[in-house]
Amino acid sequence: MKITLTGVRVDGRREPMLEPVDLAWSTGETVLVAGEPGHGHTALALVATGRFAPSAGEVRLGPTPRGARTEPGPARAADLRAVSAVVDVPGVSEPDDALTVAAVVAEGLALAGRRSLPTDVSRWLAEHSLTTDRGRRLDQVPGVVRTALLAALAAEREGVRFLVLTLPDRHGGEPSGWWEVAQTLAASGLGVLVQCSRSSARDLGVDLPPAHGSFAVPPVVALRSAPEVTR
Repeated sequence: MKITLTGVRVDGRREPMLEPVDLAWSTGETVLVAGEPGHGHTALALVATGRFAPSAGEVRLGPTPRGARTEPGPARAADLRAVSAVVDVPGVSEPDDALTVAAVVAEGLALAGRRSLPTDVSRWLAEHSLTTDRGRRLDQVPGVVRTALLAALAAEREGVRFLVLTLPDRHGGEPSGWWEVAQTLAASGLGVLVQCSRSSARDLGVDLPPAHGSFAVPPVVALRSAPEVTR
């Protein structure tokens, strides 16, 4: 399965939130996009997953039917939402930092339509080696643990094939940590789009051109990887 953005632009009330961008990523693949912090990251995450309508351009959901001469038209927003989840998007899907890890897990399981009784939470924490963190506030856990926790909960939702991890670097820690989390998720068969700052991409060894100075400039693809799928 594949999500493809072609000439997608998002306008704000006074200025663009996201200038035209072309982007594609598939299940079993990790794509890192780097850009300046700002509205561009949020707009890209939401428009790519059907949670915001583009002002121009189109978002397609593949694959193309076998034998078809042309690709299908733009995907329905509901179809995109059904197969995707946005993780920790500032001001949109980020949880309250004052919540305990156990409370975040209970809420995440409930949102996924799963049982979220204390025993279910304890079992989930044990399966993800997080039992010792259950009583800690979310803002007390290392950034990579937060990203792994929230991404795993998002992946619990039935039908989810794509995840967008928005600016995991804002929580600190080495970029290699959350990049490894993304790689593991992709190896499970998910398509993972990771958004980060240019400095974090450079820490991962990417040579990027200078920024244009506008928060609306779309993030650029910095890395693309397709780890061996483990399932």
